[in-house]
Amino acid sequence: MTIVRWAPSPTGRIHLGNARPALLNWFFARRHGGTYVLRMDDTDLGRSTRESADGIEVDLAWLGITPDLLVRQSERTALYDAASDRLKAAGRLYPCYETEEELDRKRARARLLGKPPIYDRAALALTDADRTRLEAEGRKPHWRFRLDGRPVQFNDLIKGPQTVNTASMSDPVLVREDGSYLYTLPSVVDDIDLAITHVIRGEDHVSNTGTQIEIFEALGGAVPEFGHHNLLTDAAGQGFSKRLGSQSIADFREEGYEPMAIAVMASLTGTSLPIETYETLDEIANRLDFSMISHGAARFDPIELDNLNARLLHTLPYAGAASRLSALGLEGEAMWLLLRDNLRKFDDIVDLARLVTGPVEPVIADEDRDFLALAKALLPPEPWDLTTWGHWTDALKSATGRKGKALFLPLRMALTGRHDGPELKSLLVLVGRTACLDRLP
Repeated sequence: MTIVRWAPSPTGRIHLGNARPALLNWFFARRHGGTYVLRMDDTDLGRSTRESADGIEVDLAWLGITPDLLVRQSERTALYDAASDRLKAAGRLYPCYETEEELDRKRARARLLGKPPIYDRAALALTDADRTRLEAEGRKPHWRFRLDGRPVQFNDLIKGPQTVNTASMSDPVLVREDGSYLYTLPSVVDDIDLAITHVIRGEDHVSNTGTQIEIFEALGGAVPEFGHHNLLTDAAGQGFSKRLGSQSIADFREEGYEPMAIAVMASLTGTSLPIETYETLDEIANRLDFSMISHGAARFDPIELDNLNARLLHTLPYAGAASRLSALGLEGEAMWLLLRDNLRKFDDIVDLARLVTGPVEPVIADEDRDFLALAKALLPPEPWDLTTWGHWTDALKSATGRKGKALFLPLRMALTGRHDGPELKSLLVLVGRTACLDRLP
């Protein structure tokens, strides 16, 4: 059984960079008939909020992702306490009493000596008497995991064979002075408890993987397979970040983008699978292989998003649009099929529908008034069909000698009040003769 997890921190609304691993995990689970776990990494009680967590669920549902299981780390503290006790008893988790200022001085001194600024493990030399004295001074320990200090090798599903040498790393702090947990220990404990088989996340976590594999092994848990994908950046090459105020998925939704357009851009940018229209996420899941993910940066292009959004609307069948049209007070398959090719966002249909239903403010140039008066006189009688436009314009061409833009643009401006829009051959039929007479001078 394939079991994956996406583990956001509910400290704000998710952005495109967050949506990328959310979708890649979803595709992997769907392709392999597996389970998708949404894990809220909400151990940072000072920044995590239930409002943000609820917002993440809303955003996932809008993108088309329905988790099979939802867990919250804030409700699983007993598991982390038990794992912490086991690591302490095994001598792998040890107390340290240095303040942040003291650690900064140690790092600065190491740099001056040309050494890597990693923790010197001075706390391992403390005696029971030393620890008693330090605690009598009011110091509370933070707890570090004692690394093996060896090359940790794993075969990355995306990047291929990887080696992380933990000898060049500081023993990571797993427990803060106040007893709360940092990201690493709860993540590993949950992956073990939930039987996660594959961890798919950004390449900025590659070095963390060496540390986490050692913790998996220290706890006797099965080590999952790892896949680290390239990171999504904005058009300027800047990474997406909640703290930098990157545009959120909720922002895109409120601006009227289609969820499939956002899903495609977030997941397929920086892959060899084309940015094009897809009917369902399952279609992408069945086509996307991790070998298609580039090892270079994945740069998001907002112009490409706009174009993709329009293309999705241009191919949207009436059945997929009907309920959304009804919510806007509109209906009619013929109108939808006529106007959809002119949409950039779905709600553009409201203004475009006025070309059919009115009111329209005709735009008439003085030099075209006589021509349009003749056009009004030559307007064919009903019933109208798709040949009516051709008969009408042929008659005008014969009567005036006008052709091309000089013939068609004045008619378009009078009937629609705009330079662009749907083809007049079809629009004429929907507008009807009475409304056309009203729009012509």
